[in-house]
Amino acid sequence: MRYGYMIIGLALAFSLTLGAGVGQAHITPPVTLVSERDAVLSMTGGAKKFFVREVRLTPEEREAMQRQWGWRPEDERYRFYLGRDEAGQLVAAVIFLTDFTIHGPVRVAVGLGPDGRVRGAQVVELTEETYAWLKPLIDQEFTKDYIGRDSRANFGVSERVMRMRLESMPQFYAHTVASLIQRAAVLFDVAVLKRDGKI
Repeated sequence: MRYGYMIIGLALAFSLTLGAGVGQAHITPPVTLVSERDAVLSMTGGAKKFFVREVRLTPEEREAMQRQWGWRPEDERYRFYLGRDEAGQLVAAVIFLTDFTIHGPVRVAVGLGPDGRVRGAQVVELTEETYAWLKPLIDQEFTKDYIGRDSRANFGVSERVMRMRLESMPQFYAHTVASLIQRAAVLFDVAVLKRDGKI
């Protein structure tokens, strides 16, 4: 009986210690900068009809992305929001992609034209911690530097951003966002344009 009480006591002490550790963990809440709806509408200007297209990558497509771009998509399925004009022609497609960094997720919306070129990109959600690092870049609208680029273009940090002489963390998150924009262009190229020619 005494042994049983000792085990229960140890278990209780362990759970209290664990609970205290969890309570002290530093998790910053998410900050939503733009709603999904607003992001889609802002990057599909001129569209009158909206559709959702879900694409499922084949193992061959994922392998090709790894070979050509050095990125192997973790997910098999991706969703594009398609904006079309009155005649049914594609105005733009928008995709949301997230990178789970050590300081929390960064979510980006990317608008792509029918030719696969970037029409726009916005950081839509991130954590309070990462927001502090990305805010100077967001204020400078740094994602505009990637407008007009397609999957074959260079998505390194632009000269304009480099001239800002940022510290290491803002630079890291500038690279993170640029990488997400490139991945969006790659996904559209491989999973939509190469399959359909045009949509």
